[in-house]
Amino acid sequence: MIRKTLSIAIACALVAPAAWAQDAPSAQEAPAHREATTLGGVTVTARKREETLQEVPVAVTAFTPEALDRLNVEDLSDLDAQVPNLTIYAARGSSSTITAYIRGIGQSDPLWGVDPGVGIYLDDVYIARPQGALLDVFDVERVEVLRGPQGTLYGKNTIGGAIKYISRGLPNSFDGFASVTVGNYDQLDVKAAVGGPLGGSDALRGRLSVASLNRDGFGDNLYSGQDVSDKEILAVRGQLGAYVSDDLDIQFAYDWMDDQSGVRGARMLAPNRFAPGFAPLDSRYDIRSGMPNVNDTEMKGASATVNWVASEDWAFKYVVAKRESDTETNIDFDTLPNKIADVKAFYRDEQVSHELQANYDGGGRARGVIGVYAFDGEAGGQVLNNFFDLSFGDTQGTVYTDSVALYGDWTFDLTGRLKLDLGARYTDEKKRAVVLNRCYTDATFATLARACAANNPTPIAARFDKRIGFENTSPKVSLDYQITPDIMVYGLASRGFKSGGYNIRAQATAVPRSAEPFDDEVVDSYEIGGKMAFLDQTLFLNLAAFHNKYKDIQLSVFTAYDSNGDGADDAFFGDFTNAGEGTVDGVEVEYQWMPSRRWLISGNLAWLDAKYDEFMYAGVNIADEQEFTNAPDFSGALNVEYRMDLAGGGDLSARVGYSYQSEVVATTEIVRSGAQPITQDGYGLVNAGVTWRSGGPWSVSLQGTNLADEEYRTTGYNLVSSLGVLTGFYGPPRQYTLSVRYDF
Repeated sequence: MIRKTLSIAIACALVAPAAWAQDAPSAQEAPAHREATTLGGVTVTARKREETLQEVPVAVTAFTPEALDRLNVEDLSDLDAQVPNLTIYAARGSSSTITAYIRGIGQSDPLWGVDPGVGIYLDDVYIARPQGALLDVFDVERVEVLRGPQGTLYGKNTIGGAIKYISRGLPNSFDGFASVTVGNYDQLDVKAAVGGPLGGSDALRGRLSVASLNRDGFGDNLYSGQDVSDKEILAVRGQLGAYVSDDLDIQFAYDWMDDQSGVRGARMLAPNRFAPGFAPLDSRYDIRSGMPNVNDTEMKGASATVNWVASEDWAFKYVVAKRESDTETNIDFDTLPNKIADVKAFYRDEQVSHELQANYDGGGRARGVIGVYAFDGEAGGQVLNNFFDLSFGDTQGTVYTDSVALYGDWTFDLTGRLKLDLGARYTDEKKRAVVLNRCYTDATFATLARACAANNPTPIAARFDKRIGFENTSPKVSLDYQITPDIMVYGLASRGFKSGGYNIRAQATAVPRSAEPFDDEVVDSYEIGGKMAFLDQTLFLNLAAFHNKYKDIQLSVFTAYDSNGDGADDAFFGDFTNAGEGTVDGVEVEYQWMPSRRWLISGNLAWLDAKYDEFMYAGVNIADEQEFTNAPDFSGALNVEYRMDLAGGGDLSARVGYSYQSEVVATTEIVRSGAQPITQDGYGLVNAGVTWRSGGPWSVSLQGTNLADEEYRTTGYNLVSSLGVLTGFYGPPRQYTLSVRYDF
């Protein structure tokens, strides 16, 4: 039954009636597409087996290449408005480091030793570090966003959810494309791909994809004259597949990305008391930094995948992968030429992973997957801190991670309509942290200081080599009931887990507890939902309501401390702590409606209520004073699309989209005594696009984003008490592009 199940799923994806929001056929299939009057399904692998989106009892949103093109999704951050309760953006000071939150769960600290809360997967390979993980979209087969903890099938650091980026597969006939995009800010993007059989036989197939993405800055460094928030990225992906027989294939993949974009601009939200001559600028991107405009990341990976259909009932898959990345970045917290808070950081990462899974489908009342996963990672680097040109610190070290997991997920047909899904994952994860934090006499970082501070009479802020282990079993149980062929409802209970670790920025001599390990965090999630089709499958409506109990929440915060023993806090360090407990409730609605073959209306609505139940700080429960980061109470999007056929062949389509989110806390910080964290008021964005398709190989697209040029913060720094720094990083301004594409 394995061969039969896969062939049916693939056929469903290829020949489903045209679904504007999910599927679009090739130029040769255009006539059939123009006659389509219903929405079609898209195949996903949310449960590590191919199923249509509407039959999976999981909150998942999927995008095909055509949907990504129409919505003008250039990188993963553009999915933010199109997925309910997803917040995703470039991290502070970077253009390709990802910050992702789903349903209020994530992690904003990119330092090694801190794990993300939303897992990023490139072709079934987990990307452990956020540097370079804000993937640009080109030659993609599908992007899936799984909401809620994915502790059973994906496990490692998917406590909030998972984002799966699936590259275009290997075709059995020659095809490819080339596209050129120009836009304001001198944008020039070139993307191309070619693939097909090699050597005259489809037993050996290959594909090569390239992208060159360039844009001038949104602002200027008024001190140096250089661009700020520019983009300069080169990316390459190569695939080679050997189809040994109908039952066995071996595929190799390689990807490389080089990001040489400059630093991101940030606006001073208030004057810095240590630089009275510099008032905040009007521009949200201009800066006056005296640091080098270097913010480089190189990321590469290689993998081998073996697929073997052993029998009619069993199929096996083995994936081995190695990934590594290197980053050099300059972070000017104060954005000024003054030496107030200047940081140069170097990150490095290596990981090797293995995954072996077995899929069973005997055509009876039970089917599922079992597997084993192993991860060996080494992440480290060095951070050089210069505060006021008086205090010089060096944070360096490495975190070694060894993780092994066993998992299984099985579906049982209790009746013709009622299904039970049981899953569990056992994880054994060990971490070793080697840390050395020291103080120096000057900005050359060559001579150790006699003392770090008056109450720390040594040049060592922290030195340790410690190990800790974590074990966890994450279960899942769900029931789904097919009320009618078009309406399915489900209930789900699951657990997500993220291991603890050590604070690389520890100030062990001044704050001894900072060298102690922080605990793993766990979320227990309870969800009910439904996948529904109405009006002869011209209306899709997917609903989910959830209740999450979130424990030992890991937070990275800047903490002030007394460095000279006078009883007043006059210094700070990057602290890491477990906040305690929280409750997150929410409701999500996704809809697609095709009132006629010319019109399509789609979008989503989301409500979120995230509150701390316990937040212990300095021995006091401050839960009532703290708010969740990146957890707006309300968000949503509406896309209206119109398509008409042209007399000479081809078609013309137009789209207008609006997205909104309510007020949100933009940074993770300790807020006391009525102080206000960095927040962003509610705002809306308007996007639009027009696309002409020739009916043959050519297409032309005119796209506009943030057409009202809305100013909105995504994150920032609040270091007022110790450094006088209060800054905000903003989303992109109004942009418009013109793209020409040729498919062959």
